[in-house]
Amino acid sequence: MQKLVRDLIPNIIMEQGNTPKTRILTDEEFKKELDKKLVEEVNEYLSDQNIEEVADVMEVIYTLLDVHGWSFDDVERVRKEKAQNRGGFREKIYLESIQNGREN
Repeated sequence: MQKLVRDLIPNIIMEQGNTPKTRILTDEEFKKELDKKLVEEVNEYLSDQNIEEVADVMEVIYTLLDVHGWSFDDVERVRKEKAQNRGGFREKIYLESIQNGREN
């Protein structure tokens, strides 16, 4: 397997009559594995596009917030600032190209 798993997965594996081999990651390893897990969960969402996969992405994000010492309120503040200064994505604007306005 060689991947970060949810906290109760070893118990679930044992309940199924199997024996998991696990170890506790260092803080640095944990950060790297969280990054990998985020990509994994986003890819699963892109493949399945269901609410369970979005929930998995959010679980990783909540853990990343904790690891970095950020709160959800911190992220929401930054999100609102960016939305105010640059907008959101609700208008479905797709940028096809930019023409250089400077003359040569």
